[in-house]
Amino acid sequence: MRMSRKRFCFILGRHSRPLAIFLCSLIFWLLPQFVSAQANTTGGDTASQAFKAMIPVLRHPRCMNCHSRGDYPREGDDRHQHTMNVRRGPSGNGIAGVKCSSCHHDVNAPGVHAPPGAPGWHLPPSDNPLVWEGLSDRELCELFKDRSKNGERSLEQIVEHMRTPLVLWGWTPGEGRNPVPVAKNEFLADAQRWAAEGGGCPLK
Repeated sequence: MRMSRKRFCFILGRHSRPLAIFLCSLIFWLLPQFVSAQANTTGGDTASQAFKAMIPVLRHPRCMNCHSRGDYPREGDDRHQHTMNVRRGPSGNGIAGVKCSSCHHDVNAPGVHAPPGAPGWHLPPSDNPLVWEGLSDRELCELFKDRSKNGERSLEQIVEHMRTPLVLWGWTPGEGRNPVPVAKNEFLADAQRWAAEGGGCPLK
């Protein structure tokens, strides 16, 4: 039979009131934090499980090539630096003379390894580059929720971004490129569930 916290403190207080006060205060302080931590584990929380299911897409080169360190995009499954000295630029659309739109149009160009395309092709802007290369799963999740770093987006707006043609291009990247390894509908359902359940994050 489980003993209540109140009963435990009462029994302990009969033997040592100072010790009872100290231990019971500690228990009342630690318990909410323990419960909160338990809610963020991958084993028991729907939101954190959903986010873990999104990771294979978020860490795939189709996403990582635009969300990696540096002021330039990357190319290919080996994620090498973009040729032609392409740079991010303040708005994420490139710099004068080497704009993203110079080569990347609304659809993929025909041919193996020809320039890919989708509406609004760009990198994140320099003031919010949203770089997650090198982050743990938890750090990536927290980055998504940090409005000061995610473009002032709510959880729902993060999910809406994942439905844009630019993100969905990852499933139809053109000849010579591997698409992301998770079915599109599964990924979007996981993203929606993550947001709807409060955006809980994995512990690591």
